[in-house]
Amino acid sequence: MHLSRIPPGMRYYVGAQARLRRRVEDTAMSVFERCRYEEITTPSVDYYVLFEQGMGTTEAQRSFRFTDHDGRLLALRPDVTSSVARAAATLLAERPRPLRLCYAGPVFKQQSQSPAEWRRETTQLGCELIGSEGADADLEVLLVAAEILNRLGLSGNYCITINNVDVFNGILEQLSVEADVQEDIRRLVDSRALPELSLYSSGENKYRVLSQLVPLSGKRDVLDQAECLISNPRSKTALEQLRQLWRGLEANGLAQSFEIDLADVGGLDYYTGLSFKIFVNGAGSRIGRGGRYDGLISNFGRTEPAVGFVLNLDGLTEVLSEQPAE
Repeated sequence: MHLSRIPPGMRYYVGAQARLRRRVEDTAMSVFERCRYEEITTPSVDYYVLFEQGMGTTEAQRSFRFTDHDGRLLALRPDVTSSVARAAATLLAERPRPLRLCYAGPVFKQQSQSPAEWRRETTQLGCELIGSEGADADLEVLLVAAEILNRLGLSGNYCITINNVDVFNGILEQLSVEADVQEDIRRLVDSRALPELSLYSSGENKYRVLSQLVPLSGKRDVLDQAECLISNPRSKTALEQLRQLWRGLEANGLAQSFEIDLADVGGLDYYTGLSFKIFVNGAGSRIGRGGRYDGLISNFGRTEPAVGFVLNLDGLTEVLSEQPAE
């Protein structure tokens, strides 16, 4: 073994880049504090079942796992939201709602989610708004994310794409297809695989709306186009929720930094309404993700609404380090 090497997916930060990384973290945490989010620190090692219940089996299996002395399976923390959700349902159960919690902490995954997201250790900057539902709560977390990016000098260089998973869920419900077919359709829509989707559309007319849904991304007019295609009540309600959210973004002068993407359906098993991804020019992959997850905290014994997001500190540091010095 050559000790001059480190394991794949790990890295050092030295000098200017280490200082930049600290500045990014401090900026995010100062925005959270200004918006009345209380910092929470969660254990780096916890029971594997916590993350299996919080993230789902597929995501949890990407974690580093090992056995405790009593034989129970432990994991290095692969995400923070699961730990925060348990704390809300147990440790903070008697606190008045809504809870506003924020954090900065490393997470560990031994399998990357994609070739672009190769790091085994990353640091998540995130916040969770627990016990509050509706468009105002959704808008609040989007405004917090935008403020952090603007404070970092990224105004005009980022885009946050938003969707409501019930637009797609309503269509699936209307189609009345088997679970395995639903998953296949979800995968094709999320990957924008129009040729494969056309095979469904050519077989039965009822699938045609899926092919028409995929290209729908952009500003407010996307919602008008979608309303002409969709007839089921669940999807129409979701479109109206997106419209209300968009009005809030416009009122705050942020419409230029946001887009609607109705084909972003990758988080169906986790999100229950709003879902969004955060992209920054120059990054090889998204640098953040968030949304509404009203079903998560019930896994730990308390049912209540929640919405939040995480930013990738390492991805932000990399992008900012490439910017020319002023």
